[in-house]
Amino acid sequence: MTLVLQILLYLFELYSYALIIYILLTWVPGARESTFGDFLARICEPYLEPFRRFIPPLGVIDISPIVAILVLRFASSGLVRIFELFLR
Repeated sequence: MTLVLQILLYLFELYSYALIIYILLTWVPGARESTFGDFLARICEPYLEPFRRFIPPLGVIDISPIVAILVLRFASSGLVRIFELFLR
């Protein structure tokens, strides 16, 4: 069961890094239109879209990705707690 938890936590961490890279691509002109940018958009935008619907940008700064990453971190720590309950 701990192997399943380790794999899930690794996937959460990997997805967090994908979100960070996707956010950083907005600072590089034309990077989001590349093949790599398109790939990241396909895996990151479905997760970011609900946050963007509820959290409006502050001027030109979009803080919804920060909230999305925090929610992902809270979900991973909650997952650890759930696994701890079942392993006792």
